[in-house]
Amino acid sequence: MVSKLLCSPKSAFVASVAAVFLFSYLTSADTIAGKASVASLTAAEIEEEIQKCSVVQALNEYKLASQPEHASWASRVFAVLFPGSPAVNAILATLYISGPPNFLLALCPPNIDPSSLSIMVAFAVGGLLGDTLFHLLPEIFLGEDSPEHARFVLVDNNKNLLLGLGIMVGFVTFVAMDKILRIATGGEGGHDHGHSHSHSAQESATTTSSKSGDKDGELRKRKNNPTASSKATDKREDTDDKEINTSVKLGGYLNLIADFTHNITDGLALSSSFYASPTIGATTTVAVFFHEIPHEVGDFALLIQSGFSKQKAMGAQFVTAIGAFLGTFIGIAVQELGGSGAVASSAEASAGLLGTGLSWGDLLLPFTAGTFLYVGTVAVIPELLETGENKALEIRKTLLQFLAMAAGAGIMLG
Repeated sequence: MVSKLLCSPKSAFVASVAAVFLFSYLTSADTIAGKASVASLTAAEIEEEIQKCSVVQALNEYKLASQPEHASWASRVFAVLFPGSPAVNAILATLYISGPPNFLLALCPPNIDPSSLSIMVAFAVGGLLGDTLFHLLPEIFLGEDSPEHARFVLVDNNKNLLLGLGIMVGFVTFVAMDKILRIATGGEGGHDHGHSHSHSAQESATTTSSKSGDKDGELRKRKNNPTASSKATDKREDTDDKEINTSVKLGGYLNLIADFTHNITDGLALSSSFYASPTIGATTTVAVFFHEIPHEVGDFALLIQSGFSKQKAMGAQFVTAIGAFLGTFIGIAVQELGGSGAVASSAEASAGLLGTGLSWGDLLLPFTAGTFLYVGTVAVIPELLETGENKALEIRKTLLQFLAMAAGAGIMLG
């Protein structure tokens, strides 16, 4: 009886339909389970699964075979200068950028003209923009290359938007700082290296010449009324002291505050870059170091013009260097306590900021890139665009500036 039922066409049709439904159900269940398992994977776990692919493994073998046998001279130097953990290396980098540029001030004459440092400023611009465009931005959006295996990037629009927002916040932060300083100084100041200082020097010279003219007039009046002229002279000297205290010295102290704040951002830049990778940290240190030299000399000249002695001006610059260490320690705390995408756990990485897997620590590097873009363009380029009346001299100076800028960017390619 059973054999007859199985052999009948109707029974065979029913059995085949049941088999199709069963197969469809099992397939859909596997698909749903597969989607659920894939959705629960973090970026690191997906990367690990991709590495098991035979094509990727062949790419890894080719990459290892094509690597140079010996490390570059820059890599060997960086390994000596930065031998520790990201936190230790960030502190060492802060020492490197804070100590030597300030000690160089001892060799600077008190009457140095910061505008004469345009070649050094151009070199620093090349270094800052080179570090930002060649290292920081690719690292922010693509991550660091691995020497052992091929890397793949999963595009996440929300993640890119957050990273771009971090860059913009860094840029706008420096715009606000510069604007506040200019308002406080009555339109002068700002984050530049020479022209505001040289203008201050010219104004000081003009003020001095006008004072000498006034004194010559007073000398003529002394013959007629010595007592009155003596009182007038004392009153004018008091007025002159008040003018120096309120205008020139105010600019000097405000510049110290701005320099302290700027150094905090330098410390944040160093800490975030070393937590991103040792290579990014090393190149950022080089860029900041060459930027600090003309910056410190310009601030030193402004302090001298503000009435500081050479020793007091050097001491004030060392005090502002504390800001760099403060920024470094803040950056280390954010990275260690807030976590970063590279070290976060699976649960944290799958959530993150707006579900992107990013942590607050991951936004420090974009913030750094934004500040570097501002300093390397808005804050410094206008100084390089300043020209004089001697066309031949300006053409020769411009060529040297472009060569220096190319040299600064070339160092970042190493």
